[in-house]
Amino acid sequence: MELLSVSAYVREVRPLLPDSAFAPARSRALWIPVHYAIIALLGWALATHRVPWPLWPVVSIVIGCCMAGVTFVGHEALHGGVVRGRMLIRVVGWFGFLPFAVSPQLWMAWHNRVHHNHCGQPGIDPDMYPTLAEYKTQRAARIMADHFGLGRKRLTGAASLLFGFTGQSLQMLFKAKQTGMLRSHLHHRAILETLMGLSVWTAVAFLVGPLAFAFVYLLPLVVANTIVMAFIMTNHNLSPLSPVNDPLVNSLSVTLPRTLEWLTLDFGFHVEHHLFPTMSTRHGRLVREALRARFPERYQALPLSTAIRRLHGTARVYRDDITLTDPNTGETWPTLTPGPRPAPSGAAGASA
Repeated sequence: MELLSVSAYVREVRPLLPDSAFAPARSRALWIPVHYAIIALLGWALATHRVPWPLWPVVSIVIGCCMAGVTFVGHEALHGGVVRGRMLIRVVGWFGFLPFAVSPQLWMAWHNRVHHNHCGQPGIDPDMYPTLAEYKTQRAARIMADHFGLGRKRLTGAASLLFGFTGQSLQMLFKAKQTGMLRSHLHHRAILETLMGLSVWTAVAFLVGPLAFAFVYLLPLVVANTIVMAFIMTNHNLSPLSPVNDPLVNSLSVTLPRTLEWLTLDFGFHVEHHLFPTMSTRHGRLVREALRARFPERYQALPLSTAIRRLHGTARVYRDDITLTDPNTGETWPTLTPGPRPAPSGAAGASA
């Protein structure tokens, strides 16, 4: 299948969308005080022992869901889809990514510039798993693919969900200057923004004490990681590598029940987001309808649960652009590609 550029799709789809879809969704900024009010209230209730012990993990899950919720706001805000004005965007983005202490400066370089402009391009896109050549020559790639990558029905792969976003964020911060992602003074700013976030959570730890902190922040952080990574991994890691940034080939949209889509700010409309990153995903359905009208044979979407099961059953190394492989067994699985798909090499592939 011929790969098309983002601009080729935009030329076809943009005339089908109303101008109002490109206005900032300012009301979404209100999610930030709502989520933090819930976090603060539940944190206070845990710290003052107003919650029965058996319910502490349940409260932690609710806090973690709120942490993921503000992260979705931060993502959209730093793309310019919530508010306008450079400073306001950065402020909303900082509060949005505060649960992970991710710097807005780092995120805009790593995600907005590198990932969005080079999505699916091996050796460039920081969100893609390694090629077979990288696996053979890079020890870090082998460790990730063999021990921590979600796939091959390995239970240890759950680490990518439980801790993946925190781990990748730290990795990006440490590598940003070395790889040229951030110039020296911007890297210093990213470190400062990160330290500001960490200082907030350090203060929380002193206020609530170590035991409560585990349930107010540490366990919720695992929950937030799991929610965020469930989207990040399904959005791209079943899809092909692509020398041309073709969002309908290298990205996947995932669906949930409508209430959950509302709570996650429609983050699953990811193909749509890669076409119009500055548009609020509130309008993802409009873009989906336009894509299905103009490119019905190319648009791909799966239920989130189905996509996670496919991740669990396949490998995370690319033998070539459209084939995933387990280097230890030689088994292969086809990536999700529009149109007819190649047959898998073995029984394990048949379940992919």
